Amino acid sequence: LVDHVDKTGKCPHPDCSLVIAKQSPTMQLFKAILSKQFKEYESAYTPLVDIGGDNQYVNVTGLTGESVSIQFTPQMTVDQLKSLIQQKLKHERGKQKLLYQGKEMIVMGPNGGYTTLSDHGVKPNSTICLVICLFSIPDNFDDVVFDLYWGYPFQKTDFLDASCLIFNGTALQKVVDYNHRHATAIRHSGDVMDNVHRIGHHTINVSLKNIPSKVTHLFFTLSAWNSPNIAQYPNPSLKFYDATKPGKDLCKTTFHHARNSQAVVMCSVSRNSQGRWEIFESGQLSAGNAKNYSSLVSTIQQLISRGV
Repeated sequence: LVDHVDKTGKCPHPDCSLVIAKQSPTMQLFKAILSKQFKEYESAYTPLVDIGGDNQYVNVTGLTGESVSIQFTPQMTVDQLKSLIQQKLKHERGKQKLLYQGKEMIVMGPNGGYTTLSDHGVKPNSTICLVICLFSIPDNFDDVVFDLYWGYPFQKTDFLDASCLIFNGTALQKVVDYNHRHATAIRHSGDVMDNVHRIGHHTINVSLKNIPSKVTHLFFTLSAWNSPNIAQYPNPSLKFYDATKPGKDLCKTTFHHARNSQAVVMCSVSRNSQGRWEIFESGQLSAGNAKNYSSLVSTIQQLISRGV
């Protein structure tokens, strides 16, 4: 249908003589839907190697599409698995969070010994989810800034919307964005547009010590406003810093794998078992934007249910 209209400018039905503009809103919607059905991922995939015998494997997969297959033995410790992941995917052991069937795979058991894959019920040929901790926020930090920025699409000004979705468990509490700029302990800058350098910014300030106790997660998302996907905006990136030291980036990440998606969940902030806030990389793709958050909320609820 899309190809026919692009070539002829007419409805493809033989009994219909309607003329259809190639750039009509309906055609743009159909093209956006098609582009999402054939996403491209940049992956650091390590393929299985057939070395004969009855070797079994466990698959470790990150939210950005990177994955690795590791030979499975029930008595392998979680610590050993993290070491292998560090060797193959270059993520430091201390920054790895491994999830199996929605539960975190802890390194040390209650008896003080190392836990094994068997202790966590891991089966051969199953999948373990890998989440990366970008930064563990020290207790003395309070006012922190998430700086989300992007380049303008070619020959026009358009917006990538940075939003903060606040959750208690899987229940959405509030959304902070360009249109709803304030919540308890959270403040959105609104649109900060540099027309000279063609760069857009949204900054979100968070006062960690004033976040209500019922809040368990903050999810930061980036979504396209008018363009069908993020690919239209060059170099979308996230920086995080202490508000008192804006020149010192504490962590930074980009989202090249998300270019064909309407939205991406950039990162989450959640309390660990000791009550300290941690920032976790996400990179999960999603439909939805600041005009309608329902798809993004559903994506985030699935992440929370998986233990992310």
